[in-house]
Amino acid sequence: MNNKSLTEAFDMKKTKAIITGISDYEIFPDKTLLEDLRTKIIENIIDKEIPKGQDIQEFVNEVIDASLEGYDLTNLERSHIFNLIDDEINGYGPISQLLLDKNITEIMVNGPEEVYIEIDGKLIKDDSVSFINDEHIIRTVQRLIQPLGRTIDANNPMVDSRLENGARINAIIPPLSVSGPVVTIRKFKANMSFVEDLIRQGTLTTEMANFLECAVLGKLNIIIAGGTGSGKTTLLNVLSSFIPNDERLITIEDAAELRLEHEHLISLETRTTNYEKEGEVTIRDLVRNALRMRPDRIVVGEVRGKEAFDMMQAMNTGHEGSLTTLHANSGNDALNRLETMILMNNMELPIKAIREYIISAIDLVINIERLSDGKRKITSISEISGTEDEKIVLKEIFSFVQIGLTDSGEVNGYFVKHNFIPEVARKILAKGVVQIKEIY
Repeated sequence: MNNKSLTEAFDMKKTKAIITGISDYEIFPDKTLLEDLRTKIIENIIDKEIPKGQDIQEFVNEVIDASLEGYDLTNLERSHIFNLIDDEINGYGPISQLLLDKNITEIMVNGPEEVYIEIDGKLIKDDSVSFINDEHIIRTVQRLIQPLGRTIDANNPMVDSRLENGARINAIIPPLSVSGPVVTIRKFKANMSFVEDLIRQGTLTTEMANFLECAVLGKLNIIIAGGTGSGKTTLLNVLSSFIPNDERLITIEDAAELRLEHEHLISLETRTTNYEKEGEVTIRDLVRNALRMRPDRIVVGEVRGKEAFDMMQAMNTGHEGSLTTLHANSGNDALNRLETMILMNNMELPIKAIREYIISAIDLVINIERLSDGKRKITSISEISGTEDEKIVLKEIFSFVQIGLTDSGEVNGYFVKHNFIPEVARKILAKGVVQIKEIY
């Protein structure tokens, strides 16, 4: 059956009931009955020929009516079945409504009956959503990634890509995933693109925001460090928004997640191998190519391998004001990881030379964390102040001090501005950014 023509013609809005926050099995206590009905109807509709001359909507309604014949269903149960089938045809199966919900930032499918969502940094098991079986999950993933020209099957059991709506999907299926298909979809809030939003969320203070804006205008090279889901990409978006429009900006990412409104923007994205295991284009390839594209600034979505050396080279050879992120638990961990990634190039450089290279390239290290209450905080903004005992030393300019938890489980703490004038402030002023004088 032609799903495209079906989607265009089939409209269940007249029969749909608005049901939100109710578990499938609250409406259908008999779990087997629900799965049998859903499977039966889907199998009878998908890839079936429509009788010549019959209206598609009429055909689908007849299939559903015939499938439900003999079952004593209430109006609520019947409407719920129509909702589920509508989502299969016009949407993305059981997670259709989750993808539309702007409050949900992450969707995690661990199995047919194990669907978790993240709202305001909190993980919640969503009992209102379920799949029929593992094949149902895989079919839903295939529908999500089909417009991207990607596929997932036994020969290609893993996919990591950006969806058309900007969300990022990662899916892994057997034989790589022993427990069955696992899907993770990370959504990015459209209203989290401005620094004012982060201030309202308590991620940083107004003074910290003003300092970071001066740092970007003053063309400091900045690394944003943090764990998974800590808000690195959101912060990178915000910092990139401070870049003047008269500068040529090149962004490099595995999956394009940055949402920048910049007049002179070039976005580059990596490419995985094709069916012949050829044609891969890595972050490192793109960084090297970007250097030949006359960039004023280079923004790398995440540094995780040999491209770290090329990024340091770019920062050391006139491409000031570059920004990147990397996974780390603290600023010091970030620099240690950076050393390790540079060593991966097998260039036989002494560690002392690598550290001096990093010191000359990086100006600021920002650490952002997702705390135990789910909220994101910039826990440290530090400058590199040199070496001590041959190790790179970070000096904190701003930090967040946690003093405990409230009765409701929220993190209790405060931001600190350390009482000294950082060296980077002088560098910022030398670039003509006089706004820094309002802070120091």
